[in-house]
Amino acid sequence: MLKKAGHLLVAVALAATATVASAASWPDGPVRMIVPYPPGGATDFSARVYAEQLGKILGKPIVVENKAGAAGEIGAQFVAAAPADGYTLLLGALGSLAINSLLPSKKQQYKFPDAFEGVSMATSTPLAVVVRADLPVKNIQELIAYVKKRDGQVSYGSAGYGSSQHMTAEKFQLATGVKLLHVPYKGSGPALTDLIGGQVDMVFDTMPTLMGHVDNAKLRFLAVTTKDRTKSLPNVPTLQEEGVKNFDVSTRYVLLAPKGTPEPIRKQVSDAMKKAANEPSVQKAMAGQGADAVPSAPDETYQALSAEVAIWADVVKNADLK
Repeated sequence: MLKKAGHLLVAVALAATATVASAASWPDGPVRMIVPYPPGGATDFSARVYAEQLGKILGKPIVVENKAGAAGEIGAQFVAAAPADGYTLLLGALGSLAINSLLPSKKQQYKFPDAFEGVSMATSTPLAVVVRADLPVKNIQELIAYVKKRDGQVSYGSAGYGSSQHMTAEKFQLATGVKLLHVPYKGSGPALTDLIGGQVDMVFDTMPTLMGHVDNAKLRFLAVTTKDRTKSLPNVPTLQEEGVKNFDVSTRYVLLAPKGTPEPIRKQVSDAMKKAANEPSVQKAMAGQGADAVPSAPDETYQALSAEVAIWADVVKNADLK
């Protein structure tokens, strides 16, 4: 018995030593950063801005891969099942990840946040309420009145069922008593394309997705969703200013690793994220897209996951989700 116990202790010690050695030599090859949405959206923007700098800081390529579908679930599941060696990371929308864990229709093959380790927060951005320019409304109160006369007929596009864009719209409906028609897409890019083309009436979407279209004559920006106006759109009021009380929603993007990824690796990436966030090129890119770089330590990041679940629990409970 003592001999077996001794062998077990030796095995544990050897495994721990191997883990430390692996972490010490990391990275010795390319690192995959999985974005669970199509190219062109705010998550993809954040990933590519950070990936370029992280590659320089860590000395190995950071390869962004888009694995879209199911409001981020396909990409998230892929990372949750990946080896916990630091070579596969997830950069996802924190709100969507939390919301998906709450929706009864989402049959997850992993448990959020338990299937992941925190690495760092990445970016924070407001959402904006944007309508097609030929919709006969000039402000939020006119929009509310217009929608109430057409109960369930005015459509909005989202990045998918359970996405931050979808749930922000649900929160707006609960706050104003209106009923909108949800048209889910595989990501923000396709939804915005159809808004410009007139296939949907409006979107609730993030600033990085929208900033390239601020001067688009086919769109009208009505409000932003945060309690304060955004520097990138100083003349656009907040929903609270427009009479929608206690409305304060932003989208945050988070970098996660599979459960069991060694803490030294996660700290190394977190430290690199902080260095990247201080680079003038990163700050300029973020400012140009109406976003802020908000890196954090691994433990702070993980704490934010559970907090985000709590933020959306009441909306999921009270919204008529089908």
